[in-house]
Amino acid sequence: MAGLLRHGLRAASPFSWPTPGLKAVRHRCGPIRPAPPVPARASSSQTPGPIPAHPPASSAQIRVQERDYPTDDWTNLTPQILARLDRRLHLQAGHPLSLIRRRIVRYMYDKFPNYRGHPLFSVHDRLSPVVTLAQNYDALLVPPQHPSRKPSDSYYINRTWMLRAHTSAHQIELIQMGLDNFLVVGDVYRRDAIDASHYPVFHQVEGVRLLDAAGVNARWAGSLRDTPIQLFEAGTEKPHKQAGHTVDATQLLEWELKDCLLGLIRDLFGSDLQYRWVDAYFPFTHPSWELEIQYQGQWMEMLGCGIMRQELLHQGGVPEKIGWAFGLGLERLAMKLYEIPDIRIFWSQDSGFLSQFQTDDIDQVIKYKAVSKYPQCINDISFWLPQEGSEYSSNDFFDLVRSIGGDLVEQVVLVDSFYHEKKQKHSHCYRIVYRSTEKTLTQEEANEIHKHIENQATSRLKVQIR
Repeated sequence: MAGLLRHGLRAASPFSWPTPGLKAVRHRCGPIRPAPPVPARASSSQTPGPIPAHPPASSAQIRVQERDYPTDDWTNLTPQILARLDRRLHLQAGHPLSLIRRRIVRYMYDKFPNYRGHPLFSVHDRLSPVVTLAQNYDALLVPPQHPSRKPSDSYYINRTWMLRAHTSAHQIELIQMGLDNFLVVGDVYRRDAIDASHYPVFHQVEGVRLLDAAGVNARWAGSLRDTPIQLFEAGTEKPHKQAGHTVDATQLLEWELKDCLLGLIRDLFGSDLQYRWVDAYFPFTHPSWELEIQYQGQWMEMLGCGIMRQELLHQGGVPEKIGWAFGLGLERLAMKLYEIPDIRIFWSQDSGFLSQFQTDDIDQVIKYKAVSKYPQCINDISFWLPQEGSEYSSNDFFDLVRSIGGDLVEQVVLVDSFYHEKKQKHSHCYRIVYRSTEKTLTQEEANEIHKHIENQATSRLKVQIR
């Protein structure tokens, strides 16, 4: 579910579980490809800087994780994104995302033991992020015209292959393999805005649990019911249940799901917190909810969840079962738990940052301390958009800025937009904030990057600098 999760940090739910999500598989997905071993941490203490904004391969091919793929008109991977593919921060020892991953896995192991006392859930945290469009969308019931399918929203190798936009992309495959209880943890990729809480690569945890009639009745064997709980019935869909599910089965799954997730959030942040469940919509679950907690005086969405669409289970080959799923973003949880103010910091290899999380005790209370604070450099860029008929998306510009400025770009904001009646042209003005997390960036250095962005925007996006 993490799939439709909004971004790792988006205001939407992780199903969005914070954007795209679980869908029914119309085709059987290909085999799961294990990712290569996690590389040793680079010895450099520098945060990755600007990367040339040119394709890493010929116009006919692109190399992704030791495999060559043909390119086409949908290919939009940048060198900066390709450089992130093998980092797998969630598996890096002594990294905040790895610490919080371990806490979530431990909680699920303890929450759901099997009859021998062993963990019921299996964990899959090394699956390759390269998936087919069928895995990422069709298998999760994402409508053909859904905006998340646009090249302006996701990273495409070509019209067949892409970088997963959510860990939900592996859901149906694992169900088809016979798994009933599993977690998928990994890096996901979305083209998005640039600010302190958004990054084109983030990390998600997807959880799925399936039960048949025997499992449901065994799970609630201690209840005072005189008759077994029935899972299915002929009926119509209502706000509180799917057409084919009974009210009893739906309510029992809802109770177990919410009990599990509320317990997880309390395990991470303590029991003394205000929370609320909010009704939500995801194409792969119904009914669906988001869990919000009070944070700094505002309600903050932590995760998305729901009762899995029965169509998904039919496609997965288990029509006799019902189930629930959830998705959450690791960065969102880690930023709150460790008080990390900027999502770019997770990618730093600075020893001053990483040393704060070197511990054998995953429950240790750690509050991030800024290594240093350097001044911003601010430049504006204004341009006329391409003429009517030429597609332009702000995400295209954001991605171009990232590919050139790398992590030296702290924020990009559209500060002005207007239509010139006489010229019959649309204009955008963006404010770009440059700042290094590791050294003082001079205005001259920022100007050089900014000039490169102007040149590339003109040649690649066909805009006209004003």
